[in-house]
Amino acid sequence: MTLFHEDKVKIPFGSKHLDATLSIPAKASDVKSAVVLTHGAGGDMNFRHLVSLAEVLASTGLLCLRFTCKGLNLVYRVKAYNAVVEYVQNLKTFTFKNIFLGGRSMGARAAAALVRRLTEEAGDAVQGLVCLSFPLHPPGRTRDHRKRSEDLLRLTHTPVLFVSGTADEMCQRDLLEDLTKKMNVPTAVHWTEGASHGLAVRGRPEEEVLEEVNSRISAWILEHA
Repeated sequence: MTLFHEDKVKIPFGSKHLDATLSIPAKASDVKSAVVLTHGAGGDMNFRHLVSLAEVLASTGLLCLRFTCKGLNLVYRVKAYNAVVEYVQNLKTFTFKNIFLGGRSMGARAAAALVRRLTEEAGDAVQGLVCLSFPLHPPGRTRDHRKRSEDLLRLTHTPVLFVSGTADEMCQRDLLEDLTKKMNVPTAVHWTEGASHGLAVRGRPEEEVLEEVNSRISAWILEHA
């Protein structure tokens, strides 16, 4: 039995379009929650981890949209992410009770910045934020973590799940754990032992790591949906 199907879509963004893929559960009429995901500074929506996560989420009854937005300008990425969220909210086939935003690396920064903005405008507009390998600081420059944590510290409603590797050179463990203690929203952190910023673990098959990460994320989203 097919648990979901995928549709390629183009989302209007100014004079351009953003390429995106909708992963739609087989029982579309039962869908009440949507998850939006995007990639990091490199790659696109077809990054293996995002594809795998979208498949798992759709298989559990969640509509998942992943999209591509090239460019290293964070303000631009946030504007693009906002256009995607508006697109999802206006899908006529569904009536969503919950929407979750997420991203990997720079995509997680863009998601966090947008969630902060949306909650300042409309309170609990977003029910959850998923940060995969949040880049709390550049490699070797841990002092820069204060600037990159500003949006997270200004959140007032939205629960946050962080998924990071203990060997991530862009997210020192004690700095992230200290940040979560200062945040004003519920937080959870899943540490993948020995994983790098790309969540690769020496000696462990990629599929095994993805299964660990995906199961944690899907369980957290379903808990908050």
